[in-house]
Amino acid sequence: MGNNTPHKRRLASNFSTDQESPGLGLWRLSNTWQAHQRRALVPFGLTHVQFVLLASLVWLEGDTPITQNQLAHFAHVDPMMTSQVLRALEKKGLLRRERHPGDARARALIATPEGVAVANRANSAVEEADATFFAALTVDERVFFTQILARLNEEAPRSAPEPGTQRH
Repeated sequence: MGNNTPHKRRLASNFSTDQESPGLGLWRLSNTWQAHQRRALVPFGLTHVQFVLLASLVWLEGDTPITQNQLAHFAHVDPMMTSQVLRALEKKGLLRRERHPGDARARALIATPEGVAVANRANSAVEEADATFFAALTVDERVFFTQILARLNEEAPRSAPEPGTQRH
């Protein structure tokens, strides 16, 4: 039996082909990109979410203490997952959690000197992996793609709609 006969789909879809679905395309691209990131992070003993949170902390650190909630919000990571990942990073000696000077209920996050060094070395590897991954795009296309991602991140709802409801 050859593949020349049309395939009768049983899935109801608004799309004629899989290539038309932006969500499926994003899913596929994201999975491929994440695999590249995981490979780049192996030498540093970091998962991708550990890297994102550590690098975000180092990026944000300044004169005011950073809280777990601020870090989770900045990185767009679930606060509960953030807590678990921060514990793992703390066990690795890459950050400390100390009493927050302005909020007795919060903890201030501080990257250790080793954490800063690891974040910077890992960031170089991640940026190199990104340059390789996105090399198929021209400079203008990369700029446009990045602008689209930023717009979607700004405008996308932060939580999924309840089952049976639609957002308009």
